[in-house]
Amino acid sequence: MFHALREKQSQRDPFFDNAKYLAIVLVAVGHAWEPVMEGSRATRALYMVVYAFHMPAFVIVSGYFSRSFAARPDQLRRLVGGALVPYLVFEVAYTLYRRWGQDAPQQAFSLTDPFYLTWFLLALFVWRLSAPLWRALRHPVPIAATVAALASLTPRIAADLDLQRVLQFLPFFVLGLSLREEHFRLLRRRAVRVAAVPVAVAAVAGAYAVAPHLRMGWFYRNTSAQELGYAWWAGPLATVALGAVALALTAGFLAWVPSRRTWFTVLGAGSVCGYLLHGFPVKALQYWELVDAHPVLATPAGRVGLTVAAAVAVTLMCSPPVRRALRSVTEPRLEWAFRRGAGGSGAEGSGAGPSTVAAGGGGGATAGGRAVADGRPAAGGAVGPVGAGGAVSRG
Repeated sequence: MFHALREKQSQRDPFFDNAKYLAIVLVAVGHAWEPVMEGSRATRALYMVVYAFHMPAFVIVSGYFSRSFAARPDQLRRLVGGALVPYLVFEVAYTLYRRWGQDAPQQAFSLTDPFYLTWFLLALFVWRLSAPLWRALRHPVPIAATVAALASLTPRIAADLDLQRVLQFLPFFVLGLSLREEHFRLLRRRAVRVAAVPVAVAAVAGAYAVAPHLRMGWFYRNTSAQELGYAWWAGPLATVALGAVALALTAGFLAWVPSRRTWFTVLGAGSVCGYLLHGFPVKALQYWELVDAHPVLATPAGRVGLTVAAAVAVTLMCSPPVRRALRSVTEPRLEWAFRRGAGGSGAEGSGAGPSTVAAGGGGGATAGGRAVADGRPAAGGAVGPVGAGGAVSRG
């Protein structure tokens, strides 16, 4: 029944699809922990560890699969279909859901102030459009890091486009633009996998130690240092410190991602569906105050149950039937909107459409072929929205 999907999947590098699936599970589990982590230092510590790296990881891989983006008409068409169309559809859907769930008919629609997890689609659209500029610079990563540091000490950046997040996560995208296939191969060496274990243990222990004291806003990267109640100089310092932590944990995570085909490899291609859909049951916990109504959910057994339920639910949301059902939204063809010739033969390997936007996060995957960079196939499918999370502008 899934013969066609298996044919397309066989053209993809299973390593990246595996990474996308595992990361979207972490995203869903992290969101499920939000309403029950207060009062549990261990849960809050695990939440901090997940949020320290899951978004940077997907932004890096999204940048990696944007290396060939040159703003050609076919690439722009795929970028619009893979990022803007699902952004608009789910921005409206989540706004209507809140109106209904919280009985808030006054909840406004906004095309520029992303609601909840839709912010990553808009950010990816902006980042990818800027890819040719970053590739033209001599030292793109230090410049992007400087931009992020300046953003972290700049209060009251407009909520439009969630610009604070766009700028603070920018260095990870630019780093991804600078990576090559051999860099990912290095991460799969046994020595790196062994080193990843003490790094993870140290991260959990460190998070447990600071869990009662550290503001979660640092991990969401959607506010400045002053807005978090710190001196202005804490922003650049946190940018460097958390950036280093994110890179170490991302390397450890990718080192342990299987490079062979597994039972969940096919689910990586549907990670955009899991990303966009899992927010509805998570928001139900908030809108209907289910944790207050059922205190058992905030017990250790309840937290374990929520963790398992979130992992199972997002797995089902990534399945091929769900992906096919949402294809008109996540992978639209848009022939009606573009002039003939705008989609041409270069689209399949452009690294600019659903196959890259749906990467896995914040980020969704798709059926595209391999991304092409530097005149040769890149190692794998696309990467896009799989990690949203945390405090958001209008969530």
